[in-house]
Amino acid sequence: MISLGIDVGGTNTDAVLIDGKTVLHAVKTATTPEVGDGIVTALQRLLQGSAIDPARIDAVMIGTTHFTNAVVQRRHVARVAAVRIGLPAAATLPPFVDWPADLRSLVQGPTFMIRGGHELDGLPIAPFDRAAMKEAAMKIRDSGVDAVGIASVFSPLNDESEQEAAEILSAVAPGIAITQSHQLGRIGLLARENVTLLNAALVGLAKRTAEGFVRALVDSGIKAPLYITQNDGTVSLAEQAARFPVHCFASGPTNSLRGAAFLSGLEDAMVVDIGGTTSDVGCLRHGFPREANNNVEVGGVRTAFRMPDLLSIGLGGGTLVDPRNPTSIGPVSVGYQLTERSLVFGGEELTCTDIAVAGRLMELGDRDRVARLDKGFVSAALARCHAMLAEAVDRMKTEAGDVPLIAVGGGCFLVPPEMEGVSEVVHVPHQGVANAVGAAIAQVSGEVDQVFQGMKREEALERAHEMAAERAVRAGAVPASLAVVDQEDIPLSYLPFNSLRVRVRVVGDIASHA
Repeated sequence: MISLGIDVGGTNTDAVLIDGKTVLHAVKTATTPEVGDGIVTALQRLLQGSAIDPARIDAVMIGTTHFTNAVVQRRHVARVAAVRIGLPAAATLPPFVDWPADLRSLVQGPTFMIRGGHELDGLPIAPFDRAAMKEAAMKIRDSGVDAVGIASVFSPLNDESEQEAAEILSAVAPGIAITQSHQLGRIGLLARENVTLLNAALVGLAKRTAEGFVRALVDSGIKAPLYITQNDGTVSLAEQAARFPVHCFASGPTNSLRGAAFLSGLEDAMVVDIGGTTSDVGCLRHGFPREANNNVEVGGVRTAFRMPDLLSIGLGGGTLVDPRNPTSIGPVSVGYQLTERSLVFGGEELTCTDIAVAGRLMELGDRDRVARLDKGFVSAALARCHAMLAEAVDRMKTEAGDVPLIAVGGGCFLVPPEMEGVSEVVHVPHQGVANAVGAAIAQVSGEVDQVFQGMKREEALERAHEMAAERAVRAGAVPASLAVVDQEDIPLSYLPFNSLRVRVRVVGDIASHA
């Protein structure tokens, strides 16, 4: 099976062709304002360099950091309405209450509190107030927002209130993008609501991005199905992924970790992936990213769904350096405009790439453009970069001994040759496109994390397996290839009706388009 992996970063677009375990060809191009244009360029170079007939490609997998970067850099996020269903309870802390002020000012639209929701035992807190919901829907329609997030108290146990609210909204405001919290998060209200509102703020960007991807494939003559990579290192069909962009938040660095394991042969190691905008540090366990055990923050917003344990810092090849202070680095990056705005390419802004060229860590652009930089300034800036990376790696380590560190990404020239707590810094072939490699080798998954009531344990597990398998097949997996890779069940003694929380994850091979 020939798979094509693409990673669209804030700075570069990488593409690889893989046949089984062999990397056939890889290219790196600049990301463009219209992401599809950059993908077309990458695909043209990739197909020309490999001489592969586009008709032979079985599947295309694309990973992107666009959604994470949008939140981190406060760009391209939409203003959304928030509907919380739970009155007379759950009114003390309103929606957006724990968001960073700058992000809240961009995203927060009309906010409504509605009577309804459910108790821990699944019974109603109060009857759902349809009249209030209809009035809220009319105000949302008139406000001009394009998306809305609905969160109801304990909706993972009973989603009736959210479903009714969505039906009313769809009738009053046809075409508005609706995200329901029970589709995304777990029981805790605030973190689940945060995820829902973030998703709502990004669905417009996700739709435009997915459409750009599809156009790029059509323009390149590729007819293979398109998949988007997700947080767990697996993929889902593009139309499904566009509905839930938050599932793709950590897909870029997750792909890098999977690609690092594939390219290095190491299954247990630390990984640092340095792109043009951020550095992402993670840990490999048995070839897969270590999962976070607690709530993960994205752009300062606390979320509550399963994510890889990653630490992202604002350090990359395009990160701006204050020309008056070498220790003031980031978090703003020139991103895909690196070849226009950085000094070595004739621009006027000082970036980490300029510092690396001046420090003779790499050859890129015109070195004469940075020849006048003070050597002490360059050394201090590089020392600051190294210190930022060392601190990030140290924060992510869980053992006292030294461990190997795999360096990947286009900006891995910023990784020092030695680091405290690191046994060796491992550089691998195709390290600059490791994230595209990770995308190309991804499988399809389906996951269920749900509370079942009134069932025996065996019945609940069987139903969860069926639901997870259905989701995997819907996402593009071959039914015969499905296998359960993760399962846990926890009795909830504080709930009635023999309540059991079951989490099941299945993984399968991507179905060929032939």
